[in-house]
Amino acid sequence: MPTVSVKRDLLFHALGRTYTDEEFDELCFEFGLELDEITSEKDIISREQGDTKAEGASDVILYKIDVPANRYDLLCLEGLVRGLQVFKQKMEAPRYRRVSPASSEPQRLVITEETTAVRPHAVAAVLRNITFTQERYDSFIELQEKLHQNVCRKRTLVAIGTHDLDTISGPFTYTAKPPGDIRFKPLNQAKEYTAQELMSLYKTDSHLRHYLHIIEDEPLYPVIYDSNGIVLSLPPIINGDHSKISLNTKNVFIECTATDLTKAKIVLDMMVTMFCEYCYLPMFKVCNALTFVISSESTEQIAQLLTKMCLRSEVMSDGEQIEVEIPPTRSDVIHACDIMEDAAMAYGFNNIPRTTPRTYTVASQLPLNKLSELLRQDLAAAGFTEALTFALCSQEDIADKLLKNISETRACHISNPKTAEFQVARTTLLSGLLKTVAANRKMPLPLRLFEISDVVLKDETKDVGARNNRRLCAVYYNKSPGFEVIHGLMDRVMQLLEVKPGQGNGYHIQAADDSTFFPGRCAEIFARGKSIGRLGVLHPDVINRFELTMPCSALDIDIEPFL
Repeated sequence: MPTVSVKRDLLFHALGRTYTDEEFDELCFEFGLELDEITSEKDIISREQGDTKAEGASDVILYKIDVPANRYDLLCLEGLVRGLQVFKQKMEAPRYRRVSPASSEPQRLVITEETTAVRPHAVAAVLRNITFTQERYDSFIELQEKLHQNVCRKRTLVAIGTHDLDTISGPFTYTAKPPGDIRFKPLNQAKEYTAQELMSLYKTDSHLRHYLHIIEDEPLYPVIYDSNGIVLSLPPIINGDHSKISLNTKNVFIECTATDLTKAKIVLDMMVTMFCEYCYLPMFKVCNALTFVISSESTEQIAQLLTKMCLRSEVMSDGEQIEVEIPPTRSDVIHACDIMEDAAMAYGFNNIPRTTPRTYTVASQLPLNKLSELLRQDLAAAGFTEALTFALCSQEDIADKLLKNISETRACHISNPKTAEFQVARTTLLSGLLKTVAANRKMPLPLRLFEISDVVLKDETKDVGARNNRRLCAVYYNKSPGFEVIHGLMDRVMQLLEVKPGQGNGYHIQAADDSTFFPGRCAEIFARGKSIGRLGVLHPDVINRFELTMPCSALDIDIEPFL
């Protein structure tokens, strides 16, 4: 959950009253928030860097408040105060509207085709006749950073640029050019640089270097110009110094460039709605309306509760439906269940009366989990050590290293993997166990490891296109392959499962070919007439690819058929 730090006295001044720490903690709980910590800038520095570094730091009391990850409207003091005031019924839930400029045409942002390959979307708005104080200015900048780290996913999805409109002139153009063709004076710099030079300059910047990778390798860089050719920003890296805002800024031009248009609109809505209260004429967007049916008799009460949560609501003429206005600040509301969650929160979970359930049920362990636990105990008693490995792995782990083609593995791929180690959901437990063996090569031999966990396989018959499959995998690593050890373990597992050797309703093995195993040293396992897995001695190339130096035998079976 994101944490918002606000100055206690500034917060109480905006709320119009003073609370004790206990009273404010209770208010946060009622509103669905959590007062995480009461501290100060001096305490934070002292705790993190020592008392010497904390000398001269501010003693102003700070409230650190945890807010839900999807409540972007609570990431700043303005939104937090507005929500609490409406909740305490000290102000009406705001109704947002867009205001056109009185003396001129609306500004335009023209998007060219060149941006398609790098950062295709952009939206913009203007806050007119705004009045900044130091506290408001600081909150304005802090909200941008909070949004960048949260919904913007560190600027990969959306990047925000804010500019003093009185220093530039529209219409504005959002385009993309080769980095050597873009030249401007970046924010807080003394001279002009090309975009290519900026990449080198900011590689040592503790803040901006984290965003360079987003566009660094692109042939074209996104850039925004005004009608006079002045560079406003090089998104998502840095704004131009020419249009930087200050305490004296009266008209703020806000642009959001993005790879996700929906997220861009959400971010723009947050920036505009949070700070339009400081404008001479508020600039708001029109609300969306959602109608839903409830089975309760207290429709009027529910409408009042929703209004307390900044969701203006009215009971419709039939008395059974409520029409709810969804303001642009509440992008988290996408379904009627989100609305009922707010109604329950406004009512107070502690106020829900305790009642005896109308139906009685007896809890029990899932049969698959119960079987897994029983097998784990007996495998450990057989001298094998349990391992727990990651459910995600690299494509190489389940394909190349096991001498298989990735297309044959029925693997589910992660669309945006953060590292090469977590690219797909595992389709076998074997690779995880072999990596565990490799990490423990210095341990005394033999190494006997097992794991009973789920793998994920593509399955077009399922509504999500994939299914979990509970499997048992074991490996034996020693100076000799130890096929007889793994074979004996399989016999013990079948004994525990009360499956006798033999054809038909029993179990048996027969020779099989599998690229992962050594030729002539692999067997397919059949139980009750169905193939459930394989066992054998691993191929030397598999051993080498996992950086192992000794023979290894393995067992891999599906345990779900035994339920």
